[in-house]
Amino acid sequence: MAQPNPIEMQKYLAGVDYPCSRDQLVDYARGKGADDDILEHLKSLPDREYDGPNAVSAEYSKT
Repeated sequence: MAQPNPIEMQKYLAGVDYPCSRDQLVDYARGKGADDDILEHLKSLPDREYDGPNAVSAEYSKT
């Protein structure tokens, strides 16, 4: 599975209220119409609270 672009991923998380959990990020992105590749990468993030988009992007780039 190719890693989706982090900038593309952030488009689906625009407007999410931080802090939030991994599952909340996945649910929010799903509601915004994110494709399966982006959702799968979000699901693979560590299960913790994220305090902002930079924290999400940092972990997303590691997966």
